[in-house]
Amino acid sequence: MMNESTNKALPAVPLAQPTGAGALAPRLLLLAIVLLLVAVPGLLSQALVNAAIQMLIAALFATAFNVLAGQGGMLSFGHAAYFGIGAFATLHAMNALGGAGLLPTPLLPVFGGLGGCALGLVAGWFSTQRSGVYFSMITLALAELLHALAPHLTGVFGGEAGVSSMRMPAWGVSFGEPFHVYYLTLAWVLASLCILYFFTRTPLGRLTLGLRENAHRLKFLGYNVHSARVMVFMISACFSGVAGGLLAMNNEAANYVLFDVRLSSEVVLNAYIGGTGVFFGPALGAAVMTFFGYAVSDLTRSWLLYQGLIFVVVMMFMPNGLSGVVLWWQRSQQGSAVLARYVLGWAIGGLLCAAAVVFAVELLQRALGADYQSLLVAGQPWPAIDLFGRAWLPGALSTWLLPLALVIVGGVALRRVSRAWDELNDKEGA
Repeated sequence: MMNESTNKALPAVPLAQPTGAGALAPRLLLLAIVLLLVAVPGLLSQALVNAAIQMLIAALFATAFNVLAGQGGMLSFGHAAYFGIGAFATLHAMNALGGAGLLPTPLLPVFGGLGGCALGLVAGWFSTQRSGVYFSMITLALAELLHALAPHLTGVFGGEAGVSSMRMPAWGVSFGEPFHVYYLTLAWVLASLCILYFFTRTPLGRLTLGLRENAHRLKFLGYNVHSARVMVFMISACFSGVAGGLLAMNNEAANYVLFDVRLSSEVVLNAYIGGTGVFFGPALGAAVMTFFGYAVSDLTRSWLLYQGLIFVVVMMFMPNGLSGVVLWWQRSQQGSAVLARYVLGWAIGGLLCAAAVVFAVELLQRALGADYQSLLVAGQPWPAIDLFGRAWLPGALSTWLLPLALVIVGGVALRRVSRAWDELNDKEGA
C-alpha cells in the first residue's frame, strides 16, 4: 500500500532511473553545467561573478524550500526566517572563531545550517501541528514574529547596523577575491544539492512524498506523521540556513531585513516559476529570476511588477514551471524540428505581447511620476515623453495604437500556433 501511494508522486523524483541513452543524456547535461559553472570566473566580469554567486545562493535556498513545499506538500510563507538565522549564525561564528582552528573559513557555513536546523526544530514542531492553509499561516506568523523581535535583540542581530565580519584566510586562500568566494559558494551549493538529492532517494525522502499525497493513509499505516513532518521541516530549514550562511560570507554583513516577508515570497515565486515537480526546477527558477532582477533592476523601477507578471503568466500557461517545458520537450512524440517550429511561433507571439506590456508600463510609469506631473499645465496638452529613443505624446491616440497593435498581432499568432498544435495532436491521436 505504501508503494502505491509513493509512486503517485514519481514525476517529482523518478523512482525508476532511465537506462541506456536515456540515462546518459541527463548526466552529460549535468556534467556540462557543472563544468560551465567551474569556468564562470574565467569567462565573466567581476560584477557578473558576484551575480553568479547570488544565483547559486538563491538556487540552494529554493531547492531547500522545495523539499518542504514541493515534495512534502507543506507550503511555508516564512522561510526567510531560517535563511536569516543561518546568515547571523555564520557571522557570529566568523567573529568568534576568526576562521581558524578546527573550523576554518570554508567550513563556517555549517553554523548557518545548525542555526537553521535549530530554529526549524522549534518552528516546525508548532507549525506542523496543522496542515494546509493553517500551516502556511503559522509559518508566516512565526517569521513575522522574528522579524518584529529582531530590531530589539541588538545583541544578536545588531539593530539597524546589523552584524558584520570579515573573511579570514584559510588553507592558503585569502578569500579576498570574488572568485575565491565564488568557488567556495559553488562547492557548498553542489555538495548541498547532492545531499538533498540523496535525501529524496532515502526512505524518509519517499515518506515525504507520501506526506504530500495522503498523510491520513500514512497515519493509518502506523507512521508518526507529525514527527516525519518535523524532520522534513528541519532538513529544509537546515539547508536554507546554509544558503543564508553563504550570503553572509559573501556580503560579510547582514541585518534584520533578511527576515522580511519579501524574501519569503521571492523563494516561493522562484520555486514555482522553475517548477516544483522536478528536483532541479526550483534551482532553475531561482537562477533565472535572480539574473532577471540583476539585469533589469538598473533599467527600470518597475522590475518587481514584471517579476509578478512573469509569475502570473507561468502559472496560467506553464503550471509545471520552466522545467515542465523541458520535460514536455523530452516526452513529446513529435520530432525536434517540429517542436522547435512551434516553440518559435509561441516565442514570437509572446515577445510581441511582452513588448506591448513593457511599452505601456514604462510610459505610464513616467507619465504618472511626480516629476512629470509637476510639468502639467491645466488646459495644455501633456508634454512628450522620451522613451526608447523617441518622443511619445501620452495624450495622443496614436501613441496607444502601438501597444494595441502588438497585443493583437501577438495574440493572433499565439492562438494560431496553439490551434495548429492541437490539430496536430488530434491527428496523431486519431
